[in-house]
Amino acid sequence: MRRREFIGLISSAVAWPLAARAQQPAMPVIGFLNSQSRQDWRQLITSFLEGLSEVGYVEGRNVAIEYRFAERQFDQLPALAADLVRHQVAVIVTSGGDVSARAARAATDAIPIVFILGGDPVATGFVKGLARPGGNATGVTLITEALELKRLEFLREAVPSLGTVALLANPDNPRFADDIKNVQEAAQLMGVTVHVLTARNGKEFDTVFATIAPRRVDGLLVISDPIVISERDRLVALAARHSIPAIYQTRELPAAGGLMSYGTSTSALYHQLGAIAGRVLNGVKPADIPVEQPTKYELVINLKTAKSIGIAISPSLLARAHEVIE
Repeated sequence: MRRREFIGLISSAVAWPLAARAQQPAMPVIGFLNSQSRQDWRQLITSFLEGLSEVGYVEGRNVAIEYRFAERQFDQLPALAADLVRHQVAVIVTSGGDVSARAARAATDAIPIVFILGGDPVATGFVKGLARPGGNATGVTLITEALELKRLEFLREAVPSLGTVALLANPDNPRFADDIKNVQEAAQLMGVTVHVLTARNGKEFDTVFATIAPRRVDGLLVISDPIVISERDRLVALAARHSIPAIYQTRELPAAGGLMSYGTSTSALYHQLGAIAGRVLNGVKPADIPVEQPTKYELVINLKTAKSIGIAISPSLLARAHEVIE
């Protein structure tokens, strides 16, 4: 073999794997948009990644994730969403309240959006229908309007003398007015008086509980909100300090020391969110992916907390609980 032919053969052998690697498809990128902080959402991100892995995607192995957290500065969300669009991500996943989904929808009508919403996505215009969303968005919705009566019923079983309830909600939440209306209607059916109390952040929880004592309320119903999840330790500590029986919407609260909850697990919802995002990466159009809803609602009771605040949970209520924390 001539020297020139040998050098050409070696050059081709070296160039071939380089060319092959260059032709490999780029790793898809997910844009993760959240209104809160990563520290507050770390457990839910883990649930999201677990759902994503069930569809075959593992962060750092065959999918990359660009995280954008607004740190509760909601006015930053439009810029963060626009930044993800500039990065040409394959899909934008929104969480931390409906406000994140609104920012993503305003930023693009081309990139798929996978959301988690607290309200009805049809009524708010995110999708055309739950079964056939149409457009570029789909995801998970937690519609809880019909559950408020059940929550009040469970709270009355724990506190038979229940006559006045404090309702805690975030006035900045887009669902605020609807949530108040739903609870008041449920309370009217039960003959219960409702005092509406508001808090926009964890620091305002202290003011709320300072006003509860003079009102002599018998119990507390807390509307789910991103600040409730991120500030759950502060919230349940205040309820325990003031010995106020409280019912929440997700099991994360009694798991953190709250008295009880009726609803679904937020972790389970984020698991669903990851699985849907994986389907989009696999090429399924959001328009063809039905919006998912919780399929299971659970009553969770923290018996240790009940004893500490002097509440005797009846055997019949304990028997109906899906989980009792002792």
